[in-house]
Amino acid sequence: MPDERPISEKKYGINKHRFLELKYHCLQYPEWRRELAGITDTVRSIEYGKEGKGSPSQGSATERLAIRRAELEDKCKVIEQTAIEADSEIYQWILEGVTTDYATYRYLRDAKKMPCGKNMYYERRRRFYWLLSKKI
Repeated sequence: MPDERPISEKKYGINKHRFLELKYHCLQYPEWRRELAGITDTVRSIEYGKEGKGSPSQGSATERLAIRRAELEDKCKVIEQTAIEADSEIYQWILEGVTTDYATYRYLRDAKKMPCGKNMYYERRRRFYWLLSKKI
């Protein structure tokens, strides 16, 4: 992101390293969405000779799938809800801006028809990271 820079530590209480942690957390959002779309199959073939020898802590394939889906859904929901909290009118552009490398302000304004100015967008994006920092 060429126009990406850490937010003011004095104003938001987020240092450069915490900002980068939040940024890279958000950039995983599309991967989590793809994984959620793809993890639906719980049917596994039986490995003969291994019935009943599994660890009780591992759980069944269905249990592991349900746990993973819940974890991914929670991570995605936190990012989505935080974008809404940052600004409910432009949250979809904030969401795209913080979860992708390509969505610069200019791209969001020109290609995606974002209905706000540069200052407003960047202020809301900084607010997003500040809110997210309090949550995770």
